[in-house]
Amino acid sequence: MSKPIIFVIDDDAQVLRAVTRDLRNKYRSEYRIMSTDSCREALETLPELKKKGETVALFLSDQRMPEMMGVEFLEKARQTYPDAKRVLLTAYSDMEAAIKAINDVQLDYYLLKPWDPPEEKLYPVLDDQLDEWLADFKPEFHGIRLVGYQYSPKSHAVKDYLSGNLIPYRWLDIETNDKARELLDDYEINTNDLPAIFFEDGSHFTEPSPKTIAEKLGRNPTANETIYDVAIIGAGPAGLAAAVYGGSEGLKTLLIEKRAPGGQAGTSSRIENYLGFPKGLSGSDLARRAITQAKRFGVEFLSPQEVVDISLTDQYKTVKMADGSEINAKAVVVTTGVNYRKLESKGISDFTGAGIYYGAAMTEAHAFKDKQVYIVGGGNSAGQAAMYLSTFAKDVKILIRGESLVSSMSSYLIHQLNDTENIEVIAHTEVEEACGDGKLEKLVLFNNQKDDHRDVEADGLFIFIGARPYTDWIKADVIKSKRGFIETGRDLQRYDNFRKTWKLDRQPFLLETCSPGIFAAGDVRAGAMNRVASAVGEGSMAIKYVHEYLADSNT
Repeated sequence: MSKPIIFVIDDDAQVLRAVTRDLRNKYRSEYRIMSTDSCREALETLPELKKKGETVALFLSDQRMPEMMGVEFLEKARQTYPDAKRVLLTAYSDMEAAIKAINDVQLDYYLLKPWDPPEEKLYPVLDDQLDEWLADFKPEFHGIRLVGYQYSPKSHAVKDYLSGNLIPYRWLDIETNDKARELLDDYEINTNDLPAIFFEDGSHFTEPSPKTIAEKLGRNPTANETIYDVAIIGAGPAGLAAAVYGGSEGLKTLLIEKRAPGGQAGTSSRIENYLGFPKGLSGSDLARRAITQAKRFGVEFLSPQEVVDISLTDQYKTVKMADGSEINAKAVVVTTGVNYRKLESKGISDFTGAGIYYGAAMTEAHAFKDKQVYIVGGGNSAGQAAMYLSTFAKDVKILIRGESLVSSMSSYLIHQLNDTENIEVIAHTEVEEACGDGKLEKLVLFNNQKDDHRDVEADGLFIFIGARPYTDWIKADVIKSKRGFIETGRDLQRYDNFRKTWKLDRQPFLLETCSPGIFAAGDVRAGAMNRVASAVGEGSMAIKYVHEYLADSNT
């Protein structure tokens, strides 16, 4: 496979040579640098590159050029390579045009001249854009291939792991894809052994577990050390923030995740109200950036690995894993977040993973092209999923028990839903039963205002209801609320059994549980605000209190 292309356009020959030189110095090992001083020549070249199967990763265009403005060129180039990143190189006087272009041509970034030194003003920006492009890029080569049945819970579990961990793969449905059958014949695999995963080196697994795949890909399901300053359980936004701050401040930090980084936020197709990202970003992109940042600070990331208990051994907390392994930590931060509540209606469990999914809109959306999809839930996660699914499905119906979305969903999302033709919100409606033969085919809906029932054809049902804290695994003496959320700080004083476990002279720190040195942050904590930004804030704060706890323990 040929290298992806970074395409540079500038009518000033001297500037073009300088930019091309800087780009080659940095990127020539991974990218092919193409340059021209003519917009029209560039636009004539792009279709030919497309026919040859070449890929353009990024366009870097000057703004003021005699043949056409850079913004106009990028808009035309987008028609041939819509997924390429678009960066404008402009003078300070043209900043207004660059800002306007963010909306007009979905400009990804603009750089001001001069860009010297490139190590400070050019490379960091392009590194970020290219990393983001690579995260979504699906190259046309024989990488990881997954063969299975679309409506198979086992296949869904593998897809969910690969997607959640940003591992590129090609999905081949055995019922619709001829290549899938060829692969099974070549490897003499029976359809009863699906799903099957095939790797670039020619090896394969049937009915693989996430841990098996992780080990094959060199991921890290086993800790390298036995003692850490802080162990963080759960890699949602709070856990990722705690890991970044723990690592950056010199703590020997271990981050443990059962499934994939990002938590519930990681499954979001678009987060548009997160500070600093005016175009929004996907949950998976946020998780990818955070994991990269944490690893840069030396944080060890353990995934997929499930924690089953925490016990106290002298000054240490012993974290016990599902595979029987253990690690010791001076402090623990629990950031396991919440799970979607189960929908208890008849037939739901029969088709979970076979047309019915909890979250997973980004994992399964492509399978529902031109089909009828229903969503249960009225929160932001449901709204974001509806917007994403609407680009594939024929129709998306959102079912809510109440009158409207006003009290449960952000106004910007409500406006987006209202402006999308193939999305409909159906009020006062619940799912009473799911029906089908091997996969979901029909839903029985109940109108709680009219007290009547009706049957509707349904290809998919995505469930986003409520928040159930993921704390059942904790067997240690940690006080929880009636709903299962972990209590921390001054709120612990309300519980009669607080003093039975708390024996220190000082009061618990703000995010500390009734067990000294065990902290909770993010959605798993009682009283937390269910927002990505607040979870990130709490994760960062937790490390501050970890430092105070460690200092207090050493005195």
